[in-house]
Amino acid sequence: MAAEPPEPGRFRDEAAGHRTLPHPGDVRIEAWGETREQCLGEAVLGWVDCFADVSAAHARAVRRVRVPEESDEDLLATLLEEVVSRFDADGEVPVDVEVEATNGDVDVRLAVADAAAVPLTGTAPTSVSWSDLHMGRGPYGWTCGVTMAT
Repeated sequence: MAAEPPEPGRFRDEAAGHRTLPHPGDVRIEAWGETREQCLGEAVLGWVDCFADVSAAHARAVRRVRVPEESDEDLLATLLEEVVSRFDADGEVPVDVEVEATNGDVDVRLAVADAAAVPLTGTAPTSVSWSDLHMGRGPYGWTCGVTMAT
C-alpha cells in the first residue's frame, strides 16, 4: 500500500510541498498541492531534491514541455520521464517549475541550470515505476506518490 502524504499541520504547514523517502534500491517521492498542477510541479522538485542541491543555482534557460492530457497517473509518469530524459540528454536540472493546464494538455515551464554547475548529493533517479504510483484529489488537495529507480 502506498504511503499517504501527511495531513496539514501534522508534518508540514505548507499547502504545497514534497518529500523523499528511502525505498529498497530506489527512492519514493511524495508531493502535494492545492491543485493538480501544483502537485505535479512539486513532484518534479522532489525528483531534483533526491540528488542535487539547487538552492544557490541560477537558471540559464527556460524549457517548455507540453504533456498530453491523460489520466492523472499518466501525466505524473510522463512528466517525470521527460525531466529525466532532459537531464540525461542535455545535462539540465530544473531549479523551478510552473505547470498549467491549457487546451487539453499540460504546459510545463522548467527553469533549468547546468547539472555540472550544481552540487550533486546523490544518484539521479532514472526511471518511473508504475508500482504504487498514484495521483489524485484528496480531502486536503492533490497528492501523488511515485517510486523511481536510482
